[in-house]
Amino acid sequence: MRRASLAVVAWLVASAATAATPVERDLSAGWRFHLAPGAVPAIAQKAPTDWQPAIVPGAVQTDLLALGRIGDPFWRDNEAGLQWIGLADWDYQLSFDVDVAALKRGHVDLVFDGLDTFAEVSLNGKKLLAADNMFRRWRLPVKETLHPGSNTLLVHFQSPIARLQPWLLKQPYALPGEFDSSFGDEPKGKQTSNYVRKANYHYGWDWGPRYLAAGIWRPVRLESWDDLRLADFHIAQAKVDEANAHVEAQLDLRADKAGPVKVAVEWTAPNGTHGVQERDVALTVGENHVAVPIDIDHPQRWWPVGYGDPNLYRFHASVSTGGAMVADADRETGLRSVELRRDKDQWGRGFAFVVNGVPIFAKGANLIPFDSFPARVTPARMEALLRSARDANMNMLRMWGGGTYQDDAFYAAADRMGLMIWQDFMFGGAITPYDPAFRESSRVEAVEQVTRLRDHPSIVLWAGNNEVQTGWDSWPDREDFRKFVNADEVRRLDEGMRELFGKTLRKVVGDLSPQTPYWASSPSTDYDGEANVENDGDFHYWKVWSGSEPISHYLDVTPRFQSEYGLQSFPVMATIKAFAEAGDMAPESKVMRAHQKFANGDGNQRLLLYIRQEYGEPKDFPSFVYLSQVMQAEGIELAAEHLRSARPRSMGSLYWQLNDVWPGASWASVDYFNRWKALQFHAKRFYAPVDIVPLRRDGKTDVFAVSDRTADFEATLRTRVYDMGGKLLRDESQAVHAAALTSTSAGHFDDPTLLKGADPRHTVVAFDLVEKGQTVAHHLLYFGAARTLALPTPELATTLRDSGHGLVLTVTAKRLARGVWIDTGDLDVRLSDNAFDLLPGESVDIAIDGKVALDTLRHALSVRSLIDALKESQP
Repeated sequence: MRRASLAVVAWLVASAATAATPVERDLSAGWRFHLAPGAVPAIAQKAPTDWQPAIVPGAVQTDLLALGRIGDPFWRDNEAGLQWIGLADWDYQLSFDVDVAALKRGHVDLVFDGLDTFAEVSLNGKKLLAADNMFRRWRLPVKETLHPGSNTLLVHFQSPIARLQPWLLKQPYALPGEFDSSFGDEPKGKQTSNYVRKANYHYGWDWGPRYLAAGIWRPVRLESWDDLRLADFHIAQAKVDEANAHVEAQLDLRADKAGPVKVAVEWTAPNGTHGVQERDVALTVGENHVAVPIDIDHPQRWWPVGYGDPNLYRFHASVSTGGAMVADADRETGLRSVELRRDKDQWGRGFAFVVNGVPIFAKGANLIPFDSFPARVTPARMEALLRSARDANMNMLRMWGGGTYQDDAFYAAADRMGLMIWQDFMFGGAITPYDPAFRESSRVEAVEQVTRLRDHPSIVLWAGNNEVQTGWDSWPDREDFRKFVNADEVRRLDEGMRELFGKTLRKVVGDLSPQTPYWASSPSTDYDGEANVENDGDFHYWKVWSGSEPISHYLDVTPRFQSEYGLQSFPVMATIKAFAEAGDMAPESKVMRAHQKFANGDGNQRLLLYIRQEYGEPKDFPSFVYLSQVMQAEGIELAAEHLRSARPRSMGSLYWQLNDVWPGASWASVDYFNRWKALQFHAKRFYAPVDIVPLRRDGKTDVFAVSDRTADFEATLRTRVYDMGGKLLRDESQAVHAAALTSTSAGHFDDPTLLKGADPRHTVVAFDLVEKGQTVAHHLLYFGAARTLALPTPELATTLRDSGHGLVLTVTAKRLARGVWIDTGDLDVRLSDNAFDLLPGESVDIAIDGKVALDTLRHALSVRSLIDALKESQP
């Protein structure tokens, strides 16, 4: 209560001091919640019916957890026992004081940035709103409803299942959705998630739990203003090139009175140069759109990471009348041009991002939500994950459509780091209703989100949805659905999706952010033919993993842009211990199956299938965990390097997925605690600006020099052939002209040429790209799957020392070491490298990033290689 009263005092002081300017008052403190009256007895016994403290922004589950009323939702198999929370209705209440002076303002608006999801809002007993869209902002005029003294704000949240399931069961059919509930709260094939604008992943996905969160999930505040409000400030970029940036500062002003104002827009460049443009404007009553043209010579443009600096300009707009400022706003943005190039060529029709005229090979991953409960994700946590992406040489992340639009802080961090964001609208694969009300709610949502985010230079694409079109066209359950439903209804559904994704959302982006490309669906050809084809548009490839095909089949497809593909693994043991007990440490234990969401827990058998195909039999559970990561890392490396080697035919590699919403088995390369798996370390190498890529198939190896540099360079391809025991059999070099922004063929070898009679089971080839005496890329080649090789015991030796600038670990291998993994136990330190192979006699220095004493690290440290994880020695 003390925090709330202090906020009131601060608001009143600000009100008195700047009566003409808008004032915001945060309403986050002082909330209480309880189970809404009328709950079924089984639920009423579990939940507080008396008012209890609540955290806003937040969710019911996190409030119950903070009170100690439930166990950790991520611990062991607690998920099943907590499903009742999403089936109940909940009330949130806030009492706050307002004085007479505050009510003398011309307007007082109550603003909710996010309500999840079916929410009735009442103030002092008067119903103000029935919200039905998690992704909307709700602005409510409340001056006439407030009164001096204490006011009571009540938000009633209704369970989406309790609200929609009775209605759905009466319908002639249920639209095909994504994942059926494993907990019996919805009948199979009767998913309510299609019909509500709520984060799809809350209903459960094949990488995360089912938690139907409810609550005030984003900030809430009062905004007071008098005659004028600056509703939006946008920097529209009409044309940006090396010589000039022609932009337009656009202000949306809402005025109660007509009259003159002066609008001034100041800009400051990254190097400190600045300018100002002013305009006298005669406002009319109501909505006013004011444009102020600005020309900036030789702009410092925003570049993706690896291509230049992510330069940002600061813009400040002020509105004055009678010499007094009545409104102002700030924007930070990067000046750049972006194009989705779709040229026709010998391979079909391209799909390439072009920034400032430079074609960019997109290197990255798909991004899912950071947590099952998004309100507890901090800016620091988001920024740390983005740094992990940047540090692994990624330049693009795809914000997948089944989650949430992220906070402004996320996009601001991506702007600063030069990370491009492919932004899906929040449609995750389920078939959408065609009714006008659903479409209009989605349109308003899109208007609000594009308006909020359009000044972020990191956003280089808006995509209508994830897998809606390809699912409708080709997934078996959709094919069965179309046979069941009459042809007229099928046509209406198809036309409804085309209207929403092909026209409505496209128009929103075209009207509000025309400099940013729009793409109707991923994967698709933008409704210009069949979706998910190799020779046009973007492509999702899941025959490996979901179809159980061998990892080598990644070489069978060369799409124009591969926006999804993936292999699973478990996180490191330290993360597993955060959700499991010692007795749970087995792939088929109840808890491990609960934290494996693919195929209702059967995904662990899929992991074993791929581990056995490539490596052999794990000797124990930690070895299973380790081998799952080696398999994932080496498999995705093969796919990514194949795609990079095919540039410019292929212009993008976004693997599934970067991160996790909870600790468990998944396709992520960075786990829930931002610990890097083996794949993330491999990505740092296979996404490096320059890479040497040997691709072996059918006894023949093609070697490619892949370069993201914007200038050609001369190099040498060095080829060394080793016996795994330590003998160098051959060392040869040849010149390579590495062309800019492409993949250059650097050599072609058959097995007999490389081996020259050596035993392939005992032989490894090292390819190095050397520039001016320095190795700029390195890759090893083996003659078959690891289980077919005669891997030696490497006799790894380690030395840990304090360099004066931090701790350094040196790892040396007497003989070939495959899949070296350095484990630091429960210590949260970051290694400069890990998950690598060492040639016979080779050493590597690893820098340790983190506050840890040398002796503490020495006791926690362990190093293993592939040979240590297998149940029996290989042939």
